[in-house]
Amino acid sequence: FSFAIWDVEKRRLFAARDRAGEKPFFYSSQPRFFAFSSELKALMALPFVERKINPSAYQQFLAYGYVPGDICILQGVQKLRPAHALIVEDGGRCRTWAYWQVPAGTVSNTRSVDELADELDELLGRAVKRQLVSDVPLGICLSGGIDSSLVTAMAARASQKPVRTFTVVFPGSLEYDEGPYAKIVAEHFGTRHTELQTAPASVELLPVLARQFDEPCADSSMVPTYLLSRLIRQECTVALGGDGGDELFGGYRHYTSLMLQSRLRRILPEPFRSLIQTLCRGFLPSGVRGYNSALGLGGTINRAVAHTNILFTEPFRRKLTPRQVYRVHTEESEEPTEWKASLFDSARGMPGGAMNVDFLTYLPDDILVKVDRASMLNSLEVRCPWLDFNLIEFAFRNVPNSCRATLGQKKILPKVLGKRLLPKALNLDRKQGFSLPLRKWMKGAWGQFFTEILSSVDHAIFDQQVVRRLIETQNRGLVNHTERLFCLTMFELWRREYRASF
Repeated sequence: FSFAIWDVEKRRLFAARDRAGEKPFFYSSQPRFFAFSSELKALMALPFVERKINPSAYQQFLAYGYVPGDICILQGVQKLRPAHALIVEDGGRCRTWAYWQVPAGTVSNTRSVDELADELDELLGRAVKRQLVSDVPLGICLSGGIDSSLVTAMAARASQKPVRTFTVVFPGSLEYDEGPYAKIVAEHFGTRHTELQTAPASVELLPVLARQFDEPCADSSMVPTYLLSRLIRQECTVALGGDGGDELFGGYRHYTSLMLQSRLRRILPEPFRSLIQTLCRGFLPSGVRGYNSALGLGGTINRAVAHTNILFTEPFRRKLTPRQVYRVHTEESEEPTEWKASLFDSARGMPGGAMNVDFLTYLPDDILVKVDRASMLNSLEVRCPWLDFNLIEFAFRNVPNSCRATLGQKKILPKVLGKRLLPKALNLDRKQGFSLPLRKWMKGAWGQFFTEILSSVDHAIFDQQVVRRLIETQNRGLVNHTERLFCLTMFELWRREYRASF
């Protein structure tokens, strides 16, 4: 939720946003005005909101592919953070505060994995049952992964009639095709299942999405999310999704990588680790697998967390960004990796500390933005049972690190539950989700479109020589820069759509 209440008697505005950040809240506080909206484009219509790009937000976007925290891509606009509230007093004074914080993790495990799985079963079942309540047709986004499959299991248990399930498949791209796995789950629970078989989506969709997302977003899975939302909306008005399970229960691959790095830190002396980092920066191009992990190995664990899934490193961003813009950024704000490293809480251990950082950044500012904007473009309401308040509290307060992820396993607790409820033919160890065969599509119309857009970018936005080298390297197949090129293309499409500049 995000909402605002005007107190007529006290002439005071109160506003708040939900704990996980499922719904957006933009605002601009000016000497004579306070404006707020669930969409940035509404604020852009106001004469006192200039379309000037925030250099700090721009650097955050290049680093991670999204604009995190309370900053906004436009100067003079802010976002209310998840689990925060604000009050605007008569006279214009605005203050914000956190009304809730992610609970501290448990130190010791006094309950068995099976006992914890029992509680997860009860909490998730209760959350799904509550969110099934609807006076309009409802469906489920089923990827065939463990999160959406468990939501389907709970919905089938709670519903007196077959539930509707939907998935997107990519014929000819087996590594991205969720169809067979979703079908296994659908048949097991007797759902009314619908598949959308999609050829390479038209590149004409990208400017539409750039406009819808308000702030630039570099998550290419926005495309299948939009296509799936469009498919569901043909028959349903509300859908349940599986988002949030990875952040709450240790599902991402980088948690295993970070735990391995923690072990290596205890074995390898600091000078040797720094040498690895130096050699990596000097001889390996960005985009090579393991590059970010090697960079993170040279510093502390919180810096390793900050380098996880980074798109453009600081040296790369310095080359890519106009000199004046980069100088303003360095004078006015923290380096993106320093800011993200400061969020790491070592007392939570690993992977708990990394999961907490993802819950505060990647989840609300990438995943939930993608789901909200792509679904609302189709007038579809998506609900996230995994982000039920009681489930969040349980995951962070009661589940120890040993039941989250280890060097050999991820998402331990949901898998225990999955073995009880899901069909045995379903591979619980696979991790895909609604992803896009972008590298394959880049060899056709998408690659041509990216090149056309980026070749005509204003020199005040990107350094053209750096962009050309990225495209040439990608075309020669030397390094996979697809996500980086998608990032730059979406930024330029957003900038053109809203006529924003520095």
